[in-house]
Amino acid sequence: MDMNTTNDITNAPGIRQVLETVSSDLEVMDDIEGEQESCGVSNEHNGNTQMDLNASDDVEEVLANISEASRGVKEGTDAAYKRIMSAFNDFLVEESIIQPGTNIFTLQKLDPNIDYYIVGGPNNAERGYSNAQKLRAGTTYGFRKTGRRGKVPWNRATAQGNPSISDLVSSYMLGLHKRKVAKGETSTSARAIGPDTLRRLYAHNHQRENWDNDHLSQDNWCGGNTRRLLQAVYLIAFTCLLRIDEVLNLQAHEVDVYDDEDDIGCMSITLPFRKNAPVGGIPPFVLRELPEQMAHLCPVRAFSTWINASRINRGNLFPNIDKRDRPVTAKNTAMKAEVFLQLFRNNLWDLDIIPYPYGTHSFRRGGCQWFACELRWSIRQICEWGGWSTDFSHMTIVKYLISANDTPTLRRDEFFKLDRQVVKCMTCGRTCPCA
Repeated sequence: MDMNTTNDITNAPGIRQVLETVSSDLEVMDDIEGEQESCGVSNEHNGNTQMDLNASDDVEEVLANISEASRGVKEGTDAAYKRIMSAFNDFLVEESIIQPGTNIFTLQKLDPNIDYYIVGGPNNAERGYSNAQKLRAGTTYGFRKTGRRGKVPWNRATAQGNPSISDLVSSYMLGLHKRKVAKGETSTSARAIGPDTLRRLYAHNHQRENWDNDHLSQDNWCGGNTRRLLQAVYLIAFTCLLRIDEVLNLQAHEVDVYDDEDDIGCMSITLPFRKNAPVGGIPPFVLRELPEQMAHLCPVRAFSTWINASRINRGNLFPNIDKRDRPVTAKNTAMKAEVFLQLFRNNLWDLDIIPYPYGTHSFRRGGCQWFACELRWSIRQICEWGGWSTDFSHMTIVKYLISANDTPTLRRDEFFKLDRQVVKCMTCGRTCPCA
């Protein structure tokens, strides 16, 4: 591939207009991190720095177990990605970038400018944002899984990393997103997980055949202990607005479970540090047991259930689970976020929910919306609880509260249907539309 060919691609009118749309370095970095997060789990690597995980033997075993048990739920997505990969490969052959019979995803040596062809892929400039996302997801998957290039961002100077995770591709996606939104096309950012979905997950995971299951099988991809761990992590992240890494790395001495003066079960979580507080001094998250009708949202119940089952009383509270559905506590290592993400997505497949709009940030976003829309907390109260700035000088909270990709609260024909049936609020008991 020479620079003349590359220039032909980037100077195509549709692509040039998109790339000229200004995106900040921070936006590009956020997009790259989001694409890395969406990769999920891969236990396939080539032994160099491009592997997905610095995996111990325990993690390798966990990934292998998940891969085997998850085969059925991922077959459809795998086939869709392979169709995208095949179309992209055919496009490169037609453009004389690679020779017929060559698979771009298995080539060990790639042209440094290969990422230009991801943004200039087949009819890419004419397609919508959602189609561009599918093409990017397919190429990310292909270079990661087939090419074993992991999720390390593409480095054009060394031609190392995953070409689909690059500054150029991120800039293109951000520019396309802004242009399409300006034209009224719906965006597809990470989706918040809401109380209704958490209720369904709770009900499914608590079914006897799932809750009391102690082994993996093709029909049941995880045991009961895995589901107990997931429930605890889901609800701590959701109610405390924590990053998944912050939850997974919790230590026993950082969580205190007790009964208050009213004999109500409580737990206090004190983080040693956070991204915005690297030296500590973080106020504790003090949680009280929620009413029975809100058990599906209660982190105190979920955490107590997990601890009673796992009997963990020191070290990491959320370790990996082995193929016999037992916590791997010998090496005192926490579950990786990539492992959790795959387990979470498998759990969504249990409900026939397509999981790929969801990521680990879905819980923070969902919890934020729950506080604002159902518990009626003020923005200041949410910021104070979540540890965000309360001076409102930045709008970080807005991206958690509002996204066109979230599940709509009303159909478009219901906004002015003033006599529509309303649902009783579980917090205040009201049934008026504003509740």
